[in-house]
Amino acid sequence: MTALLKAEIYFAIGVPFENVWLKKIAMERHYRRGDTHVGYNKTEDKYAKRSDHGIKDPHIWLSPPLVKIQARHVFNALLFADPGHRSGHEANFKKFMERLDNLDEELKAIFKGKTGLLFLVFHPAWGYFVKSYGLMQLPIEAEGKEPKPTRLRELIEYTKKNNIRVVFVQPQFSSKSAKIIANAIGGQVGFVDPLHRIGWAICVRWRESLRQL
Repeated sequence: MTALLKAEIYFAIGVPFENVWLKKIAMERHYRRGDTHVGYNKTEDKYAKRSDHGIKDPHIWLSPPLVKIQARHVFNALLFADPGHRSGHEANFKKFMERLDNLDEELKAIFKGKTGLLFLVFHPAWGYFVKSYGLMQLPIEAEGKEPKPTRLRELIEYTKKNNIRVVFVQPQFSSKSAKIIANAIGGQVGFVDPLHRIGWAICVRWRESLRQL
């Protein structure tokens, strides 16, 4: 909160809590807001709570092609706010875009011939990632909650039938259900954090984790 109050620019991603907190911050001080979540064809979050029906999936930062759009939003905002360092911003932007292109090509190579590859996750944050590379995610949680026993049994049978050996979970959520499923199928739990160094590092960690499949 202290860092936010000192910030000159806040780059918003479009998650619901921002609409509440950014208004409070704006009451304390003036800052420039950069929206990095515009210009996308967002899909509906079909796994959201019933009360949030119709909400768009905000996890655009997990897909390298979409991160490129975000990066351009950030780049343009920096040029506007800090024109004196244009050459530095341009060099950094070019370098980052090249890294994203290289990562995208590497991920395409990893998943070549694996269209429809299914992986099990606790929280379904990977919708745009799987769309970019022809994969499928199956969530454990139901409307943001731990699955009921019946659902848990169904997931165990499904993972056995489809020979799924790794259950991915992020550290922000309980790994209880994931461990139950992993133990039942003789598999393992893999931790991947979708909020760790948003964008580039996340996809690198996915690249390493998915080699276990």
